[in-house]
Amino acid sequence: MDASLFSLLDTISLGILLLLALYVAYRFLRAIRFVPQQNAYVVERLGNYHKTLGPGFHALVPFIDRVAYTLDLREQAIPVEPQECFTKDNVRVEVDGIIYLSVTDPENAAYGVTDYRRGAIQLAQTTTRSVIGRMELDTTFQDRAAISQAVVDVLDQVDQAWGIRVHRYEIKNIEPPRTVQKAMERQMTAERERRATVARSEGEQESTVNDAEGSKQELINQSEGEKQRRINEAEGRAQEIEALAEATAEAIERVAEAVSSPGGEEAVKLRLAEQYLDTVAKLGKEENKVLLPADLTHYESVIDGIGLDEFKLRPDGETPSPSGDGAPESASGNE
Repeated sequence: MDASLFSLLDTISLGILLLLALYVAYRFLRAIRFVPQQNAYVVERLGNYHKTLGPGFHALVPFIDRVAYTLDLREQAIPVEPQECFTKDNVRVEVDGIIYLSVTDPENAAYGVTDYRRGAIQLAQTTTRSVIGRMELDTTFQDRAAISQAVVDVLDQVDQAWGIRVHRYEIKNIEPPRTVQKAMERQMTAERERRATVARSEGEQESTVNDAEGSKQELINQSEGEKQRRINEAEGRAQEIEALAEATAEAIERVAEAVSSPGGEEAVKLRLAEQYLDTVAKLGKEENKVLLPADLTHYESVIDGIGLDEFKLRPDGETPSPSGDGAPESASGNE
């Protein structure tokens, strides 16, 4: 009985020693640390801050040193949960956003604040409520950048104390109540209709002005065309008259030349006699009633009365009127 008891005690002692050996081996293994890139390990020695381990291999003193905090140095996107805010005109809105920050001082991030993530979120929410409380509803939608900048400015004041750096703060949504959304939608619809009406009226006005300008220009073009047409017709008539005068003068010159040639005077006398006889012949129509002072049966006396025998040409080529009994004397005969 005693032997079995001693055997049990030995087994328990060996088990305790084995567990103790495993624990010591575990603590020695935990004293060897490999720190990844963009990470920092805060080491405490006997409960006090000792040092910060950067990327690479590090060996700690077992049972004395321990890694108290493991910090990620990369930029972090921390969502800010939606919160209710009241604008200056007493409209309730829900606002949420995202904070972009990174750890710059691992020691301050570990000991300067209990939880720098939660602290940044709380500070961003309180600042957002304060800024929106000084704005009207319409302004909050337009000045999101101002709200974000105000939050960043406030967080910059605790950067060194908390060992972080806030890069930016972005507001995701600003949601007013459903009733306010409907009112805003009606307002926007009315504004769009007003703009459409103004644009349509301006288009009609511009169209009317363009039509009037077109009509005015058309009338001017027509008047200019009518003026040019009349000028062209006048010039054409002038050229026609000039050409007719030149042709008449040329014909007279040719007749004068023909009369001045040998036998020209006899030809003229013969032509006048033919025209006289032709005219007298036309007087014999039934519808004509004419009183003649001459005896048409005596042709030779009529011809002699016309004075064709005395028909001569002037030195300047003009043909004078006969100076016989049947016609008055010319100016040259009076001389």
